[in-house]
Amino acid sequence: MAFEQTHFMNWMRMETLEHHLLGWKENPVEFDSLFNESKYTWSWGSPDILPMFAKGASGDHVYTYSYNAEREDFGSQDATKLDSWVFDNVKDFFHAARKNQTLFSKVNEEKTVFFLHLLGIDTNGHAHRPSSREYKDNIKKVDDGVKEIVSMFKHFYGNDGKTAFIFTSDHGMTAWGSHGAGHPSETLTPLVTWGAGIKYPQKVSAQQFNDEFLKEWRLENWKRRDVNQADIAPLMASLIGVPFPLNSVGTLPVDYLNNTDLFKAESMLTNALQILEQFKVKMTQKKEATLPFLFTPFKLLSESEQLNILRKARSFMKQKQFAEVVYLCKKLIDCALKGLSYYHTYDRFFLGISVVIGFVGWISYASLLIIKSHSNFIRDVSKPVKKPNHLLASSFVAIGVLVIFFLLIQACPWTYYVYCLLPVPIWYAVLREFQVIQDLVTSLLTFPLSQLVGYLFIFTLGIEVLVLSFFHRYMLTAGLTAFATWPFFTHLWTRAKITSFCWTFFSLLLAVFPLMPVVGRKPDISLVMSAGLLVLLLSLFVVISLIKRKTNLVEEELLVYLLQMLSIVLSMYVVYSTHSSLFKKQGLPLPNQIVSWAILASSFVVPLLSSTALIQRLCSILLSLMATYLLLSTGYEALFPLVLSFLMFFWIHMEQETLQQSGVSCKRQLNSIQFSYNTDIAQFRQLHLDDIRRAFFLVFFLVTAFFGTGNIASINSFDLASVYCFLTVFNPFMMGALMMWKILIPFLLVMCAFEAVQLTTQLSSKSLFLIVLIISDIMALHFFFLVKDYGSWLDIGTSISHYVIVMSMTIFLVFLNGLAQLLTTKKLTLYGKPKSHLV
Repeated sequence: MAFEQTHFMNWMRMETLEHHLLGWKENPVEFDSLFNESKYTWSWGSPDILPMFAKGASGDHVYTYSYNAEREDFGSQDATKLDSWVFDNVKDFFHAARKNQTLFSKVNEEKTVFFLHLLGIDTNGHAHRPSSREYKDNIKKVDDGVKEIVSMFKHFYGNDGKTAFIFTSDHGMTAWGSHGAGHPSETLTPLVTWGAGIKYPQKVSAQQFNDEFLKEWRLENWKRRDVNQADIAPLMASLIGVPFPLNSVGTLPVDYLNNTDLFKAESMLTNALQILEQFKVKMTQKKEATLPFLFTPFKLLSESEQLNILRKARSFMKQKQFAEVVYLCKKLIDCALKGLSYYHTYDRFFLGISVVIGFVGWISYASLLIIKSHSNFIRDVSKPVKKPNHLLASSFVAIGVLVIFFLLIQACPWTYYVYCLLPVPIWYAVLREFQVIQDLVTSLLTFPLSQLVGYLFIFTLGIEVLVLSFFHRYMLTAGLTAFATWPFFTHLWTRAKITSFCWTFFSLLLAVFPLMPVVGRKPDISLVMSAGLLVLLLSLFVVISLIKRKTNLVEEELLVYLLQMLSIVLSMYVVYSTHSSLFKKQGLPLPNQIVSWAILASSFVVPLLSSTALIQRLCSILLSLMATYLLLSTGYEALFPLVLSFLMFFWIHMEQETLQQSGVSCKRQLNSIQFSYNTDIAQFRQLHLDDIRRAFFLVFFLVTAFFGTGNIASINSFDLASVYCFLTVFNPFMMGALMMWKILIPFLLVMCAFEAVQLTTQLSSKSLFLIVLIISDIMALHFFFLVKDYGSWLDIGTSISHYVIVMSMTIFLVFLNGLAQLLTTKKLTLYGKPKSHLV
């Protein structure tokens, strides 16, 4: 196979922020690349990206030159310096090559790649938005830099016409400076190629594309050739005459090549054989690990079909019918890629059944445990417990042994054992409670059918609303609106009109937030300032109330509240001055950064200095957390925790009123309740139907805390400007940790409020978590069937995130519950020993 080109110049204008956990600075799997296949590769750019290719290369022929990570500063004066650094260092490199004979010989070798990774536009896009002057100036800088580098290359190589240039990007960007979803502004990227081996542009009278992009770009009369990003790797390999990367799944875009039809046909055949080999390896691996009578091959690409297509292709090659060869190779590549996907997901149905069986068993066991140990539902019909059935135990042991044997002979990975064996002990535990199941059926038969159907309908509707809220935020609005009507369907409205009115008002007010744009799209510092003023008014009200009541330790508590008010004022100042400084491109002031971190650290300690009286401790927690939340806010979301907290406050009061209505004789004045009050376990009561509502309210409020101001399931919904009060130099892990804390703050407010609900209603945490476990597992079963492995980053990542979120909800609740207990019950003192007192 003949090749004409010897050099290759690659440009990348922007780089993604979304890599997998292992793939941020190294790849999750070993992979072959164009750089690895080249004779030599020199690369310049980001220290986060270039080392990946050097580490994945065999031998010592990939050279990387990176600037310091501190240069990736979103608050810097000019992010175009990142691109200027690349252009300047490339010029210095070729200047040095003229004086260094060894280097000069290397850069004149064939099959050489020069890779320029230009991050400035991406940085300016995130920091200032694509419509900004900074972004447009950066584009002009890159355009001028490309012109200079191309001119330098031509001069260095004596206009030999053997250099190919490719200019592309790995993603686009939305108008608000994010990427990762499936919008065309994010998924459509430029691919501009010219030089050796590249076909010249062609004028056309009509296009095959119906979108408006060509008109916007003023390219209506030039033929547009769209490709998938994976197709660029075989194009680059073909241009410099190296083997296609081993793991490449791209199809060579032959329309880009300015070469003979023979060359194109041979290249396509090589491309087809390379992808077909991946298919064969995957098929062999799966066939060897599956029992012969259970193996089902991919029917569209049987061995005979492979041979038939290849025979026809070689026959057409001899007859010089190169267009037919290209067509057959594309058909073979398409089938091979479908076959690869088939074998990648070969065990999906089998594993899916195992997971569903495990889910159903676990939900059943948790339900039986609640009915048996935490309720009076079957007390009237319960019978003496029978002795354990040894036959049942022996049967499940035999099933477990058969499953292990079945997996062993197929050499399945250890994860398969987890999926397949876990349902065995779960269902054994379920069937051991056969007596409880019998009693449950007996009780249900005595239950009015219409009432039973009504309860099931309401429960199912609630679950579906929770599931839909993960996809459509307006479902949270619908749920909160329904919550607002709750007092009117009970006697609460007649018993506590003011409390009911406030509950309704704040439910409707909170319902507005899910209807607003995702955080970060329209920053508004004035709203952050407004939220700070409202918090100050609240703290002032608390302080005045504390002074009027003339309680013990009032001086110490007054000092705590004054300290928290000072934190709020400092937060407001830091947000305003930081925003102003960044706007002037003066960077993040060091005093602001120090104050921000100090406020963050103090928010964990200051609430512990306040009184453990229920209302006072909750107010103290809110003030401390709001000081940090203001620093992490860029717009309307600063008001969200405040409104949520008011709703939580009236939820506590509403639950107090429901206790009297349900006849539970444990209603106490909230002002007399201490968080440090050590509740005797004997005082925990059995569950009632109303407790299911309380658990549902908790889950719904937690979901609202997740999605109330945006879709946290994707990094695409985060705005890096949220952390600019703490740091502006790009640090994905530190930035991610700060964003995670911003997410956790509304959670903590909900959990602290529920601590109060549990304390006042004497509801057992174990009982609650079992109900939440059932709700989250039913939701997880929904999301399990909705997990995707195709589509945009957002489609795939969001579907997986939804599943992981609800799966980990119970564990997450245990963590949050522990943190909430620490914040509500722990008492520190500024001096001496804390005095015990009742407010």
